[in-house]
Amino acid sequence: MRTVDLIQKKRDGFELSTEEIKWLVEGYTDGSVPDYQMAAFAMAVYFRGMTMRETRDLTMSMVASGEQIDLSAISGIKTDKHSTGGVGDKVTLILAPLVASFGVPVAKMSGRGLGHTGGTLDKLESVKGYQIERTQEEFIKQVQDIGLSVIGQSDNMVKADKLLYALRDVTATVDIIPLIASSVMSKKIAAGADSILLDVTVGDGAFMKTLEDAEKLSETMVALGNEVGRKTVAVITNMSQPVGRAIGNRLEVLEAIEIMKGQGREDVTHFICELAQIMLQLAGQEKSLDDIRDALVNGKALQKFEEMIIAQGGDLVDLHRPSSAAFVTEVKAEADGYITALPALEFGLFAMRLGAGRAVKTDSLDYETGIVFDKKVGDSVKTGEKIATIYTNEILSDKMLTEFQKNVKIGNERVESQEILKIIS
Repeated sequence: MRTVDLIQKKRDGFELSTEEIKWLVEGYTDGSVPDYQMAAFAMAVYFRGMTMRETRDLTMSMVASGEQIDLSAISGIKTDKHSTGGVGDKVTLILAPLVASFGVPVAKMSGRGLGHTGGTLDKLESVKGYQIERTQEEFIKQVQDIGLSVIGQSDNMVKADKLLYALRDVTATVDIIPLIASSVMSKKIAAGADSILLDVTVGDGAFMKTLEDAEKLSETMVALGNEVGRKTVAVITNMSQPVGRAIGNRLEVLEAIEIMKGQGREDVTHFICELAQIMLQLAGQEKSLDDIRDALVNGKALQKFEEMIIAQGGDLVDLHRPSSAAFVTEVKAEADGYITALPALEFGLFAMRLGAGRAVKTDSLDYETGIVFDKKVGDSVKTGEKIATIYTNEILSDKMLTEFQKNVKIGNERVESQEILKIIS
């Protein structure tokens, strides 16, 4: 077999065989297929697409390119959750301990943020001492002991995806459904959970900009999971505005704690309860939203979260401390009316410029900076009323403050905001 022949075959719109895909992935992993040829192949896929069978073969070939986690030593139905990325997305911080508080084991490997999207690991590392790197044995034992662990992905897992994702990122081939689906699902399958909830975000702050594309991606990933025996459900969620109130690592941890104390916004609290209900159903537990809300706000979820923090070396005192940002700037409404839009992408990029996110993988983070919104889409405001607070470690320039205010859209008519748009199973 020759790589150039496979590139040409896909370029011309033909279907690759299982053997050809396996050979290509193995060659790229061991270095015999160079970056420039894999980049050409990715571009061919971008324009020609892949069949469902090709996507499945690509996914399983990537799974086979590294170690796979065996969670069979953990009793019960192991659950996992993945988000395709967004702004202010602290859902895992709340959802994982909430589900675990019902006795359902949650063994989760998470990622870091890049660009305007925040990463769960970055948020957890804002807690002094928290260790994201654990051996497979430590990971399994912790889930056996307390029912919950959130760690970083092992460097030995899904090696082909690590190589291919970095290549796609610099060759404008990220946003193509077969490559997104195989990237996400290869990691989830290799991580060993029995059931998977996929949070597929759509809108201004997401990779998927239209509901149609989000549905296609969801259907592809659900089919991939179910075909290999992993019960998989996708929830398409709205990322037109930031999730909850906070953007920024320390600030999002504090909001997560606030929600787990029953003091969070009703919209995000209800949204997380709905996601938990689906995860519990995947694990064979039928619970009402009232039962789930009770566990969320009565301290059970927070207790489980604190158990995980301690088990992974985190400092509980540091967990609960406020942001130490040097400067706090309040943003006031410039008109009466209703908040009609808070573009997630714009505010994600704004927070990144404050140091809360990375433009490139090598950027360091300022864990203390970010934004906390007092008003969200649909809320009424009066002139001079506080809309948000910006946390910085440098004085905020007038130019940046003006830019922030420009992106807060205020109108005369109230706009409804819906969190869950569709469920695909």
